[in-house]
Amino acid sequence: MITMDTLLKTPNKLEFLHPLHGYSEKLNNSSSSKLQNQELRFGSKKPLVKWGKCVGGLRASSSALLELVPEFKKENLDFELPLYDSSKGAVVDLAVVGGGPAGLAVAQQVSEAGLSVCAIDPNPRLIWPNNYGVWVDEFEAMDLLDCLDTTWSGAVVFIDDKTKKYLDRPYGRVNRKLLKSKMLQKCISNGVKFHQAKVIKVIHEESKSMLICNDGVTVQATVVLDATGFSRCLVQYDKPYNPGYQVAYGILAEVEEHPFDVDKMLFMDWRDSHLDNDMVLKERNSRIPTFLYAMPFSSTKIFLEETSLVARPGLRMDDIQERMVARLKHLGIKVKSIEEDEHCVIPMGGPLPVLPQRVVGIGGTAGMVHPSTGYMVARTLAAAPIVANSIVQYLGSDRGLSGGEISAQVWKDLWPIQRRRQREFFCFGMDILLKLDLPGTRRFFDAFFDLEPHYWHGFLSSRLFLPELITFGLSLFSYASNTSRVEIMAKGTLPLVNMINNLIKDTE
Repeated sequence: MITMDTLLKTPNKLEFLHPLHGYSEKLNNSSSSKLQNQELRFGSKKPLVKWGKCVGGLRASSSALLELVPEFKKENLDFELPLYDSSKGAVVDLAVVGGGPAGLAVAQQVSEAGLSVCAIDPNPRLIWPNNYGVWVDEFEAMDLLDCLDTTWSGAVVFIDDKTKKYLDRPYGRVNRKLLKSKMLQKCISNGVKFHQAKVIKVIHEESKSMLICNDGVTVQATVVLDATGFSRCLVQYDKPYNPGYQVAYGILAEVEEHPFDVDKMLFMDWRDSHLDNDMVLKERNSRIPTFLYAMPFSSTKIFLEETSLVARPGLRMDDIQERMVARLKHLGIKVKSIEEDEHCVIPMGGPLPVLPQRVVGIGGTAGMVHPSTGYMVARTLAAAPIVANSIVQYLGSDRGLSGGEISAQVWKDLWPIQRRRQREFFCFGMDILLKLDLPGTRRFFDAFFDLEPHYWHGFLSSRLFLPELITFGLSLFSYASNTSRVEIMAKGTLPLVNMINNLIKDTE
């Protein structure tokens, strides 16, 4: 959700099939759809942003805010990567297309088992340009606590001006440079070969696949893993693709001051009093609300992100920026300089890819984004050992499986029936959230965060499966206000029927 933990990036172009409120946005992504994070720049001599007082003023202030964004500059890791030698004509056991966290994690773990791996990415040394936020317990379970550069003891949610909730669950920001360095170093030690290019075509034979790259090189592999994020580079879909979209704009900024507790991260702020002087914008926000997500690093350094949780079609980026400007003005946050900014568009829900198929997927390309929240990073990193172990097991078996048979087994392990049923429930949740206006959304999260921590933790972290999800749903209904119950029944009946039908149709 919340641009928060999510967002793997791929080096491929993503052109959204569904226009975002009347215009299509083409994003250059690098393992999700977050992009345009900028390199750190200190000592800006530019003046503070001067907030406007009217709609036109807010738009002018949006422009003033964007003027503080430094020029995009890619930052690469200083690694000498062992390169794939195509002249040998060797067939590698696994070719990983895409160099995001999920792809590198699988490459690392498959190569540890002694299998040959080639990682293909146009920018294999490029530091992921995303602010990944995760629940600390998720990274602790994967022994990755050393890859968090900042942690907060808990989180805060503002339902409205009168209701504030404290979440007793530590939160952290991923040190993306350290995490990628750690993964790359292990890949190099394990003998992974790298090829700096973009895959443009794949040709399958019974025992191997041939990946044609844009530099003319062909990489041959027994198993192909598509880890290119939302671009869906190689993985095939056979159903109409009509997801919801989470859209956000974020800045890592130096400010004069901010009103937030530096020991708590701001998970959601649904207050709208900052729009009281602009009834047109307030009405738009009432219909399709946005919230503020913030990670305060000090009293003057903070990451701020205005987020539309899910909408179909997605909100325009300039609409979200306008709302952010109004909110920061109201909160008295004066931006001195911006170190980096993020434009984030995450497709949520929609159909799963064809199961099974010859190319294996992981992350966004495999439908692994949480349909109700947008979470993905922790989920895909946790799934990497499942995919890796499956590849190692079936490649190493003495049953003489074909490439297609191996891929089918890996897909089965990645998307077993209990995970597919879980995802169906999450899509049901997304369908309800799509129909809620600001008052309905507030009522929903007011009840959601009153649940036993086991349930809301498990829902956000994909730890609950269908039996517990049913209990979760009943518990949420019991905690909801009478108004919210009526609303859930009115707006959730059709999605509920659709979910039940899909669950009945989906068998082993």
